[in-house]
Amino acid sequence: MRITNSFFANSMVNQLNTLTARQYRLQNQAATGQRIQSPEDDPAAMQRTLDLRAENSTLQQYASNVSTLQNRAGTAFDSLKAIKTISDRAGEIATLADGTRSPQELQAYAAEVTQLIKQAAQLANVQYNGDYIFGGTATGQPPYLVATDADGNVTGVTYQGNANIAQTEIGQGVTTSVDVPGENTTGSGPHGLITDSRNGADFFNHLISLQNNLLAGDTNAVAATDRPALAKDEDNLIFNIAQNGATQTRLDTAATSLSARSLSVGQLISKEADADLSQTIVQLNETQTAYQAALQSASMIMGTSLLDYVH
Repeated sequence: MRITNSFFANSMVNQLNTLTARQYRLQNQAATGQRIQSPEDDPAAMQRTLDLRAENSTLQQYASNVSTLQNRAGTAFDSLKAIKTISDRAGEIATLADGTRSPQELQAYAAEVTQLIKQAAQLANVQYNGDYIFGGTATGQPPYLVATDADGNVTGVTYQGNANIAQTEIGQGVTTSVDVPGENTTGSGPHGLITDSRNGADFFNHLISLQNNLLAGDTNAVAATDRPALAKDEDNLIFNIAQNGATQTRLDTAATSLSARSLSVGQLISKEADADLSQTIVQLNETQTAYQAALQSASMIMGTSLLDYVH
């Protein structure tokens, strides 16, 4: 069998190219920490890595949604507590304003109720990140407008929102909302914060009635009408506060679950794509040694007479 110089040259070049490519790949792995540089390195692992990264991106979006909802729920909760404080004070005034009070005292109570109405409207117009959160899906305008007469007494509070709420995805096929519409008179759906036809809540109108009866000195109407009506408003506020707390608990659970799953997916991605640095260094040294040996062998072989290969 005749073996030509060109055969040795071509074979040696191929071997050196293979070793050079392997060195380059191992050097990249050592420098970047990534085992897979291109799909051909490990097609199956590359596909698994891409799928895991896509899942992790989705998880991060869910986590971002949950974080936004948590902040929004916290803002709503602060307003709910403050409105509940106003409700407590209004109920207290309705109890204190009995037949033993002088006209001046009743006038003073009426003036305080007027301020409570305006304060409650301000709280119900709270915003989060530029959106009004108690107007249903009508987030671009204040939910409530307060009208007053020449004496500064409140004559009406108009709701400009709707009874719908936006849902946000916090998991695959799982949505939730932290919003509360200010008013819902449909008899179904989310409970209204201020007005809800199912339980007789109509906080602003009840406060206006209390204000007007105090101005008129009608303590009988305060006791017979306003006090029971305000009790319904208080029950409605307590319901909404409890709903907010339950939603925040759910969001906390979702955040914990998403964090755990994201960590698990990250570990799986690392297992598929990350290089074992110590093993990579060993392989790189072995490849470099093989490359040097190939060069020495090529030098020896190419310097040998062709007669040595004629058999």
